[in-house]
Amino acid sequence: MGTSTQSELRAQTGQCLPGILASRCRRSIHAARSSKVGPGNRRMVWQRWFEMRKICLLLLAFLILAIPATSFAQFGVAITIAPPALPVYMQPMAPADGYLWTPGYWAYGDEGYFWVPGTWVMAPEVGFLWTPGYWGWGGNAYAWNEGYWGRHVGFYGGVNYGFGYGGVGYEGGYWNNGAFYYNRSVNNVNVTNIHNVYNKTVINGTRVNHVSYNGGAGGINVRPTQAEETAAHEQHRSPTAMQTQHVHAASSNHALLASVNHGRPAIAATPKPSAFSGHGVVAARQAGTTYKAAQDKATENKTVATRPNENRAAENKAAASRSNENRAAENKAAASRSNENRAAENKAAASRSNENRAAENKAAASRSNENRAAENKAAATRSNENRAAENKAAASRSNENRAAENKAAASRSNQNRTETAAHAQPAPRPQAAPRPEARPESAPRPEKKASGGREPRQ
Repeated sequence: MGTSTQSELRAQTGQCLPGILASRCRRSIHAARSSKVGPGNRRMVWQRWFEMRKICLLLLAFLILAIPATSFAQFGVAITIAPPALPVYMQPMAPADGYLWTPGYWAYGDEGYFWVPGTWVMAPEVGFLWTPGYWGWGGNAYAWNEGYWGRHVGFYGGVNYGFGYGGVGYEGGYWNNGAFYYNRSVNNVNVTNIHNVYNKTVINGTRVNHVSYNGGAGGINVRPTQAEETAAHEQHRSPTAMQTQHVHAASSNHALLASVNHGRPAIAATPKPSAFSGHGVVAARQAGTTYKAAQDKATENKTVATRPNENRAAENKAAASRSNENRAAENKAAASRSNENRAAENKAAASRSNENRAAENKAAASRSNENRAAENKAAATRSNENRAAENKAAASRSNENRAAENKAAASRSNQNRTETAAHAQPAPRPQAAPRPEARPESAPRPEKKASGGREPRQ
């Protein structure tokens, strides 16, 4: 795995996922502002942008919660070589009240492992205790978990650093009413200057074997306790500036390289950070185990030679992975947008078709109603006209008939009256002849006809 670290992979993942989501959000905003998008589609795009924004925030919160507190303490180094054993050394005297002991450890640099001397450090805040860092096997490499300050001592790999750090917790002292009390059985303090002291025998349940790492071949096989897990999720402080300078000074000191001192550094502990010379500096009495210089040196050289290639390969792989993920995300986003646009177009076309059909049906119904109304009106008009014509014709015929009848009646009446008058007029009398003086014998009178012009029967 080379110097690629779990923290780097987490950082790459953390940068990749938000980058993809942010890219999709930016594309959604651009699509929403585009003048080519219709009002209905623009509304859909804005709604999708707000949904993506919520997803981004939720994923960011999930990533923050998913990363354990110990992950923030990663120093950023992962190698395939186990660190050397812890050297045997004495603790220098505490310089003053308020200083806490931070044990020494093996760190890793460009030239391999180097020793960071143990030293006394002022706590960044009253009540804070130091949890040492430790090397841990991650399945294919050793990773350094950086130490931190907190209210309680957390998990430090079960490594027995000594001087109160026996592998679990801290037996070197405690805070009380703003003052730190030192356990003289594991701490080197001057009781003339420091009065907050007590004596408590520490029974170390961890076998002293000077192993400096957890897991892997020959490593310490322990897991965090419930209390240590709880402490790992509490509020922490990173190493102080003095501690950081102390590590930097150790990395610049050639004599502290394991390949030079063979696991027995000349500066094993100091009274204060970065004080690598003068009174109080302590040298290691012996190495923790026999140092395998040739094998370790060859392995270190091989690691140093292969580290750039591994880093480059890892970076290329990560870059290719990010590129593929970005391309896949873009293709997926493009396909999603295409499907959404197609769906929107189909929906719009269907809506227009329905609207057109509805308008056509409405127009047809309106025309049908209008035609029916016109036909009904025309039929009513024709019916009224026919009825009027028939009534007029009937009235005319009736009048004509009445007039004819009246005329006929009048004519018959006149004829009857004429005939009656003709029958009723008496016959003209004949003029009497002048009477002779002598009356002749009168002739017999003719008999009158019966009325009606009929002669009387003989």
